[in-house]
Amino acid sequence: MTYPSHKIGLIAAAGSAALLAGAWIFQALGYAPCPMCIWQRYPHAIAVLIGLVVLVGLRFRFAYLFGAATVLVTATIGVFHTGVERKWWQGPTSCTGTGLDLPVEDLLSTDTPVNLVMCDQVAWQFLSLSMASWNAVFSFVIVGVWIFAFLKKDNSKL
Repeated sequence: MTYPSHKIGLIAAAGSAALLAGAWIFQALGYAPCPMCIWQRYPHAIAVLIGLVVLVGLRFRFAYLFGAATVLVTATIGVFHTGVERKWWQGPTSCTGTGLDLPVEDLLSTDTPVNLVMCDQVAWQFLSLSMASWNAVFSFVIVGVWIFAFLKKDNSKL
């Protein structure tokens, strides 16, 4: 059974939607996202929008490449976030470390959230991979699906 490229693109967009839904479910369960976790959601949202564009009939091959590029961005952020969590490299100072490098007024502020989550702390893991790691793994798979949709020969428009 073969699928046309637009259906493969929709499968890729559905993968991004599933990862976004999973992130929101974890958040609803009490796992507050760190800033880098939030960054990983934006490219998935863009990939879902590209899927909607493909769904309504605008099936240009460029859309599949753009979908692959957006999901590649979130996969890359996921790899970087994993490295920050595992202390392989330094992350953004705004969400890593002890907080001792913050100005005193920020430390004493009542405007900061009570459940402040640091980017270098693993909130949840499965098979020794954090949520950021799983996002990277699944996102690289979705990139492959977008590229497969692009390479299908049933695309006549550029």
